[in-house]
Amino acid sequence: MSKYIKLSTGEIKTQGEWRAENKNVSLPRVWKAATLDFLGLTPILASPKPDCTNLEQVLPNGVTTDANGNTVEAWSVVDKFTDTTEDDVTTTKAEHEAAYLAKLDADKAASVRSIRDTKLAETDWTGMSDVTMTADMATYRQALRDITSHANFPNLEDADWPTKP
Repeated sequence: MSKYIKLSTGEIKTQGEWRAENKNVSLPRVWKAATLDFLGLTPILASPKPDCTNLEQVLPNGVTTDANGNTVEAWSVVDKFTDTTEDDVTTTKAEHEAAYLAKLDADKAASVRSIRDTKLAETDWTGMSDVTMTADMATYRQALRDITSHANFPNLEDADWPTKP
């Protein structure tokens, strides 16, 4: 959604909001330089959000001017958590972060277990009474069952998974 800034006031609004504010003015569908000059507006160009960690978040922080003189979105990287007090119980930022990271690990572990279960189900037919399971298949299936004790669990790489025979 395109946004525009009125340089005289610093007010930022969408094109629809500026149209609503100027409802008695006939404005073209596509705004060119003349329309923007008439309204005293400058377009705010999109800019990439900066990278952040799991414990940070990127928030809009107004506008800035880039090296080419364009008005662009400005971003701030801030901590995702702070100390909080609720019902006279204070939870520290570190406690919030630890709980959040534990939840991420639990979600990842559940995902890995789901993948493991799917891989086991794909080979269940090899254990039927009319099929003789090979030693390689038995080893593969046991390695899948043991995946939760892998050193990298739950953050497994492709190379950490056993190879299907």
